[in-house]
Amino acid sequence: MTAGRNGAVWAAVVPAAGSARRMGFDKTLARVHGVPVLARTIFGLRRSGLERVLVGVRDAARVRAEVLRPFGLDDVALVVGGETRAETVALCLAHLPDATTHVVVHDAARPNCSADLIGRVMAAAEESGAAAAALPVVDSVHRVGGAGCIVETLDRSDLRLAQTPQAFHLPLLLRAHQEVPAGSDDAGMVAALGVPVRLVDGERDNAKLTVPADMPPGDDASTVPFAVGLGHDIHRLVPGRPLVLGGVRIPYECGLLGHSDADVVCHAVADALLGAAGLGDIGRHFPPGDPVYAGADSLVLLARCRAMAEDAGWRPVQADCLVLAERPRLAPYAESMRAALAMAIRIPSGRINVKAGTNEGLGAVGRGEGIAAQAVVLAVPSRAPARPL
Repeated sequence: MTAGRNGAVWAAVVPAAGSARRMGFDKTLARVHGVPVLARTIFGLRRSGLERVLVGVRDAARVRAEVLRPFGLDDVALVVGGETRAETVALCLAHLPDATTHVVVHDAARPNCSADLIGRVMAAAEESGAAAAALPVVDSVHRVGGAGCIVETLDRSDLRLAQTPQAFHLPLLLRAHQEVPAGSDDAGMVAALGVPVRLVDGERDNAKLTVPADMPPGDDASTVPFAVGLGHDIHRLVPGRPLVLGGVRIPYECGLLGHSDADVVCHAVADALLGAAGLGDIGRHFPPGDPVYAGADSLVLLARCRAMAEDAGWRPVQADCLVLAERPRLAPYAESMRAALAMAIRIPSGRINVKAGTNEGLGAVGRGEGIAAQAVVLAVPSRAPARPL
């Protein structure tokens, strides 16, 4: 519960049980930059200080699994909504804690509402009993006849476009839902009682997502022109092991210690590729304690990482790798490494760069105790995934 001025106790209601016929998919579950629209809306309410949030939904199990649990919102209450927006709001009002005196009603499909706007609407409602966000009409508004021709041009100076949040003294809103036929929004229903509803200047960014064109760019590969990943790996040099770097076996008295062949170049490129695709790191997919990967050829693992990235919608197009070793001298093997890496990730060798350097005698690498590698991979979308649901 959130305490306001003069003893007001606030809660928020979010109707999210609509059929989304105009959108064609459940817009409240669609992700924008990895976060569901509904979660963004709830976070906005929380930033304004509203702790108690009730959401009216169609499928509580799905919302709990896809929105609440993954984003730390387990304390949000879910109420099975009705067939209309008004029914859903009324059902949520019936589940408010007894101590609630004031309520904010906010559309689930308005994820960009600022905490400032929510606070201004709440303050206005505490003073007047009812308040709502609204925008002035900036375009000409025509009334048309049956033939689709202009019959009248309306005076837009006294017209406003309704938004949410809308905020009310709870007994007033309960009365409106009991006495007034269902309307398009709660402010209109309260106004129908003859009660003044104070309008607060809304925000252009607080737009409602209604049709597919309203959806902002999401987190799927089709909306981003490229992705970049960074990789790093280091292994200790020990006697009795072959030295393999970039898929190339290099003559030397020591090799790198590791569960697989310990190829730090392949591992760094693999981590960079997985990073560009948002797939974690190589250890997540090929655990070092798994006996399946004991002595594994890291070029094979790199090829599998490339396949996983493409399955996730990303194709590598360029890679840059730096190998740091005091000895042996690695420059003579750079071209062979480029060719091997190119085959593994299926890009031309001319788009792979391998640089060899030293650590100037500093640290473990500088003392000749190990070899390290760093890599950057540039990837582009490999396909156009379907719009997220």
